[in-house]
Amino acid sequence: MTIKLIRMWSGEDVIADVIEENEDTITMENPIVAVPSQQPGQIAFAPWSPLLAKGDGIEVTKKYVVYEANPQEDIIEQYNSMFGKISK
Repeated sequence: MTIKLIRMWSGEDVIADVIEENEDTITMENPIVAVPSQQPGQIAFAPWSPLLAKGDGIEVTKKYVVYEANPQEDIIEQYNSMFGKISK
């Protein structure tokens, strides 16, 4: 898994598993977006594209991406607990 933070031109901070990337597009799986939580100073996560079939990738044109970076380690851990595969 390559978990990335992708800031979109719309202002959304998307956390996703980037499965493919070239100079024009980013293909990702299981994208989630940070949303304000009811708890002050905290954030929650919601599906970025809630109508996307589970397990399908989504291809985004890079012209809509402001930047791509590594998220904080605790965000990666939370993401992995939501989508990570358990291995023995």
